[in-house]
Amino acid sequence: MFERVMAHELRDLTRKRYSVISREVCMEKCLQEQSFQCRSANFDLSTRECAISDMDRYSVPESRYFAPSDDKIEYLENNCVDEGVTLCEFSKVNGRIVKTVDAVFENITSIDECRKMCISVPYRCHSFDMSDTANRVCRLSHHSIASLTHIEDPYLKTKGVATYELSACYNVTIHCEAKEMVAKVTSNKLFNGKVYAKKRPNTCVQDVVNRLDFEIRMPYNDLHCDVKQQGFGHFSNDIVIQHHDMIVTNQDLGLSLQCQYDLSNRSIANGVQLEVSGEVDTSGSQSATVSSPNVTMRITDRSGEDLLSAQVGDPLALQFDIVDQNSPYEIFVRELVAMDGVDNSEIILIDSLGCPTDVSIMGALEKVDGNGKALRAAFAAFKFPTSDIVRFKASVTPCLPVCKPAKCTSKSFDGELHSHNSLGRRRRELTGQNELLVVQSIQVTDKFGFERGERKLSDFDETSYERQNDANPNSVEDESSCVNIVGLIIACSLFLLAQLILLFAWTCVWQRRKIKLAEGAANSADMLYTNMRGKSHAERHDLESSSEISSYDVVYNIPRTSLSTSTHY
Repeated sequence: MFERVMAHELRDLTRKRYSVISREVCMEKCLQEQSFQCRSANFDLSTRECAISDMDRYSVPESRYFAPSDDKIEYLENNCVDEGVTLCEFSKVNGRIVKTVDAVFENITSIDECRKMCISVPYRCHSFDMSDTANRVCRLSHHSIASLTHIEDPYLKTKGVATYELSACYNVTIHCEAKEMVAKVTSNKLFNGKVYAKKRPNTCVQDVVNRLDFEIRMPYNDLHCDVKQQGFGHFSNDIVIQHHDMIVTNQDLGLSLQCQYDLSNRSIANGVQLEVSGEVDTSGSQSATVSSPNVTMRITDRSGEDLLSAQVGDPLALQFDIVDQNSPYEIFVRELVAMDGVDNSEIILIDSLGCPTDVSIMGALEKVDGNGKALRAAFAAFKFPTSDIVRFKASVTPCLPVCKPAKCTSKSFDGELHSHNSLGRRRRELTGQNELLVVQSIQVTDKFGFERGERKLSDFDETSYERQNDANPNSVEDESSCVNIVGLIIACSLFLLAQLILLFAWTCVWQRRKIKLAEGAANSADMLYTNMRGKSHAERHDLESSSEISSYDVVYNIPRTSLSTSTHY
């Protein structure tokens, strides 16, 4: 039931303390706790103190809580905790797999099936892999990077493999009260962010700071939350669980909530970024004025193609280029800001030193193909809650002879600090040219898919690994509705096309018949003219007054005077 880590402890998170006689009794105290779910305990062998907590290595966001301690202290972690697997997310870690696992399953046909095995086992599975795909082997482990920080070299690192680690699980319940609907969320990991109504992100929002459970209340008749009334006693609304304080990323969840007064139907659904080397010979020098370079900023995909729109989570890049490739300058970028297209909310992506503020949102600026005239920063598409338009603004400074990169540090997924270079530190060697301000924008839409209709809570017993925030397509009812609408549109289009074809055919037939009749009339007139030549005036008068001539005269408006004139020819 428990995993013991000697000479380690979970600090500053104790909920209750007991004086016990043994480690086993401390474990029993944890299992018997009723006021909260006990996840771990610190047992001091010297003082016999048992300190239990509702946190463990997986629920805290930072590794600083789990740290080495006195040799007499043991960390005890409860492996029988019910995580709640209504909505679970797995993150993909490329190039490494855990050396030692808890279970191995054979004849597993896909990654998705392996993920289901991880969710369904009767213990806490925190990672899985299918490195041996040829033999269809699925490996499960209760370990992840959070529990391996004190282990030396726990991973086997090689190309072409990947481990899927459990990021977070959420249990969402809906309480349909008399005047409001309440969405209560429980997570297995401390949550920092906010939850809000999708169409009212500023007026119907709940900020969450270091909580395992949180909620949002949405009154039925409150315009600030924009709850929709679908029918008598039937209400619905869409909410977003957003991890970042300001922007929507591919880690966020979109949920569609349905509620009725009689509490008989509760459902939940998951729902576009000059180099001079060597010494300078001063024996014969000249001075000249070099104009400031023209710099552009483009938002592209990872292959360098320009984009105008994207979806949240799409792999993008922000690229800065000097237009004139013969320019002696290089450039560096600092104070890169992303702004909301509606209310000008903003988030700093590259600070004044040229370092990324959060590498999970945007990485460091790097040279493109080693060329200091072109810089690129990779990022995944994100958006602001209130708008689909994201604007980027940056200060670009030219420098001679070369832009030296800033030394930046960032924390990787395993909590370790890594140093890297970014083209962005202000230097004394700058030329004194004015900074250039560049602006670019892109339209980014989310992938929550609220328009796909109702989903049941049972539809989300198992969710996608390596989350992409696509709406779950498991609802047959939603698919049939979509097919019916598309079929209706196609049928109407075919009907209109058939009408146009019939109209065109009728017009062609009518025109052809008209031409034939006109040709017949012309031939008859020619014959009449030929027959009238050489006849007497009386005979011509008799022919002119005949019914056949009158018939053509009426239909084709052939003037009688033309025939009379021909008499004098």
